[in-house]
Order: sequence, then structure tokens, then C-alpha cells
Amino acid sequence: MSPPDPLTDSVARVIETARTWRDHDPDPATRAELAGLIEAAESGDAAAAADLDSRFRGPLTFGTAGLRGEVGAGETRMNVAVVTRATYGLGRHLIETVGPDARAVIGCDARYGSDAFLDAAAEVLAAQGVTVMTLPRRLPTPVTAYATRALDCDAGVMITASHNPPADNGYKVYLGGRATDSAGRGVQIVPPADEQIAAFIDSAPPADEITRDAASVVALDGTTLEAYIARAAALRPGTGPSPVRVVLTPMHGVGGSTALAVLSAAGVTDVHVVDDQFSPDPDFPTIPFPNPEEPGALDRALDLARHVDAHVVIALDPDADRCSVATPTDRGWRQLTGDEIGWLLGEQAARDAGRNGNTLACSIVSSRLLGKIAGHHGLRFAATLTGFKWIARTPDLRFGYEEAIGYCTDPEAVRDKDGISAMVRVIGLVEELAADGRTLVDLLDDLARRHGLHATAPLTIRVDDVAEIGQMMDRLRTTTIDALAGSQVVEVLDLATGSGDLPPTDALVLRTATDDRVIVRPSGTEPKLKCYLEVVLDCADTEVPHVRAAERLQELSADIAAVLRG
Repeated sequence: MSPPDPLTDSVARVIETARTWRDHDPDPATRAELAGLIEAAESGDAAAAADLDSRFRGPLTFGTAGLRGEVGAGETRMNVAVVTRATYGLGRHLIETVGPDARAVIGCDARYGSDAFLDAAAEVLAAQGVTVMTLPRRLPTPVTAYATRALDCDAGVMITASHNPPADNGYKVYLGGRATDSAGRGVQIVPPADEQIAAFIDSAPPADEITRDAASVVALDGTTLEAYIARAAALRPGTGPSPVRVVLTPMHGVGGSTALAVLSAAGVTDVHVVDDQFSPDPDFPTIPFPNPEEPGALDRALDLARHVDAHVVIALDPDADRCSVATPTDRGWRQLTGDEIGWLLGEQAARDAGRNGNTLACSIVSSRLLGKIAGHHGLRFAATLTGFKWIARTPDLRFGYEEAIGYCTDPEAVRDKDGISAMVRVIGLVEELAADGRTLVDLLDDLARRHGLHATAPLTIRVDDVAEIGQMMDRLRTTTIDALAGSQVVEVLDLATGSGDLPPTDALVLRTATDDRVIVRPSGTEPKLKCYLEVVLDCADTEVPHVRAAERLQELSADIAAVLRG
């Protein structure tokens, strides 16, 4: 007798797994989606079998910013069944660590599935005895982060995929109150909490056997949102009407209405919105990818800025936890990098003696300039692992940022990145500089002359098969690299083993004799490998060598890409 065909055997196994999941899926829509795929795979449809396999390669796990995945049926997708089991695990964790009187608040954005996922999460927690409050729908992520602290909750849940593609959604968890220590109050989960929650999820019953209780869920009114708006508006240092003319785009996300309310309360009234990007739309129809950093994402905002002669462009990502900035220059409009905004806000925070906290922090993949800014002002500096779940835990934090346009400018209120409060801080800085006839670019050049020109750039390698990421990381670890951009490599640091300051993480750091630096790591939210490039050039004279820095970054990018692609 010949052995069974391995392909047939593997297809049979995934079909059986899919059948079991389908039979316990409480959502008729995803149950029907799965049933159709199962029937097609059983009839020999290879594409359907491959699709099924991709949906049952293991459950979604907590990454850099929680659970994220494509909306659809199966254990590796975002759906009611996955959210139900995830929330069961969170509830069990809260009851084990806090007790039966645990409190939680839940918010959601406007992506596909967000309303149903919020309902499932709230009702599962309520059925476990947790006091559950839901925010009004379609609000920014920072409002949920704010509410977790302001309402003294033991947990906060935000249904969002932030700037991921339109097909995605996600599930972000904050711990607060009695569920964490003081440094982590209102911060996203980190080990061991994420591992403990994951263990409870693994042992959860099938989704249709998990009890839900809609009657006990408390729907909050607008009071918490109003408090957030007042807090964010108060960050503007000026009084009276602001002279700054702003162009604002929320990029089809949920930040528009809240941002306008904050600006109005702050006295910033000369605001022009990109009308066809203002209302929430989960299809993000006018942009190729809903991330302000992507090429072309700000085109409409910049066109409007030229038309109205604006002083600054503010672009919020779809859940408004990130903020991008563009500024006019003698050569036209220039979109600042995430690091440049971080330096500006870091310098602003360092100069502001009225702020609490004495530490500036950023992720290790962000520029090293923030450390020099902190030292110049007599403040402490901390470099953390990537993600605000690490940055926001920094003790005595005054300001924190990551190069992916995420900024924590009011850590006492929001212990996470917050694009709306960052927006207010940037406008305040524009106003302050304009009073002296200066611009954001002038301040950046001042920092370069004081600390050296730090120029950064990303290199992103997208993949269809996530296995390629591991192969590229292995290639980098096993390849001897003598030089990058013509400079000898003097240090290679593998962070997989951790260090005295950082827990282990899958990343490598390469530094050259001229102090160029490259950090390579897999993305925690998308199927891509990310490289973070930085060059540092002296500014011995008044001319800041931007062109030379850009050329050197191109050399670095080409050299590291050649190694990774083999």
C-alpha cells in the first residue's frame, strides 16, 4: 500500500480544523465565509485550500501594538470569534490579578468590524463580572488611552488597526489601576501580562460557548471625551486667538471631529480641512495606503496648504494616535520625518520648565539626537524597545517618541502616542517661532549646528511570505559585513539575547567608524522587514550639509539592501 499523499493529508487536516472552528463561530457572516471555503477545498480547489491554510496557521498573537489582522473568518483573522476568545482571556487575567470588581473601558474606530468587535468585547467582560464602560463609537485611540487613566480602569481595550491597510482591524489592550504598577498605568501590555493573557486565550472555550451579557454594559456619555478635549486644548501655551493657519487631514479616520474640537477650544480657529478626507471611511478611497508617511498620502493636504497659504499641515493617521507635519520652506512645502518632529517636540519639552518629569525617551530605532538634547538641558534620557508599550513605561517621563510619527507629549494624561496632543504642541511651537520670525526648519538647523546633523531614513522590504523575513534576518546574522557606505563596520550588536538595559528582541544594530548606524528588525504589525538608517555629520560652519547627508543615506540603504536580498 502506498503512503497517503502528504498534500492531501495536510489539506484534510486544515479542513477538519476549519470545520471545528466554523461549527463554533457565533457570527453567521464569517461562518458562511468559512463554509464556502471548506466546500471549495473539499472539491479540490487548490486556491481555497491554500486560503484555508493561511487562516489556520496559529492564532493571532500580541505584537508591537496588540492583535492585528485581516478581517475575515478563521483563527488568524480578525472576527467576532477571535475577539470573543481574546476578551475571555483578558477577563480571566483581570479577575486573577485584580479580582471580581475589575473595571474596563472600551473604544473603537470606524474600520470594518469595529462596532461588532466592541460589542463582543464589552459583553464578554460584563458576563465575567467586570464593570464595563464603552466610549461613544468612532473616537480616536488616545481617547481610550486617556479614559483608562482618567476613569481609573484596570484595563482599556481599543478596537483599531491604526494605519494598517483597509482590510485589517485590531485589538489593543491597556492595563491600569490595580492590574499593573505605577509606571505601567494606562500603558499597553508587556510581558509577562501578554503571555498570561495569551495562556488564558489558549484555554478559552469555543467562541459560541463563551457567555455574553449586553444588559450590564455601561454606555458612557460625552463627558470623558469633553475632558480629553479640554486637557489637549490646554497644551497650547498661548492665550487668545492663534495667528497660525492650519491645514488638517484626518485621512478618512476618526480623528477629524475631535481634532477640530480641540483646536477650537485652544483658540486655533484658522483651520482648513481636506474635505474629501474628513469623514471616517474604512475604504480610505483617496489614499493608496492609510499612513501619513506613505508617498503621496499628503498630496491633497499640501495642495490645499498652497492654496490657502497655510503655516503648517497636520495629518493624523486613521485612529489619530500618530501625527505627521509639513512646513513651508523657501523651496516649497516639506514633510518632516518622524525623527525631525521628535527632535522639535523633544527640544520644546526640554525647554519647558513647567512640565513634570525629567526624562526624554525614544525607541532604539529612533535617532540618537534626542539623547543629546536631553543631555544639553540636564535631563535624563532612556532608549527603549520599539513600541509605545515600552516608551510609555519610562519612569519620570516628560516626553517620548518613536520615529514612526508617534509622540507622547502629555504622559500624565495619555500614556501612549497621541496625534491630537502632538498637533497642539506643534502648532504652539510654530506660533512661538513665528513671533521671532523663525520656522520649524530654523530650529532643526539650530539643533544640527549644536549637536551635529543627524539624518535618518527608513528602508522597508515588504514580503508576501513572512518566512522570508526570518531568512533575511538569518542572512544578516551569518554574513560578515566589512563596511557600509565606505566606512568600516566597528560594531554588530544582536539584540536577540538582550542586554543590561533591554529585554531580548529580534533586531540587529550595525555601527560604522564614521558613526553611521543601521538597525534591522521585523515589523511587529505588518509582513515586512524594517531598516532604520542614521548618519551623523559635523556642522563646523553655518552651512548644514543636508545634501551630503542624503547621499550618504542612499549609500547606506543600497549596501544593507544588497546584504539582505543576498
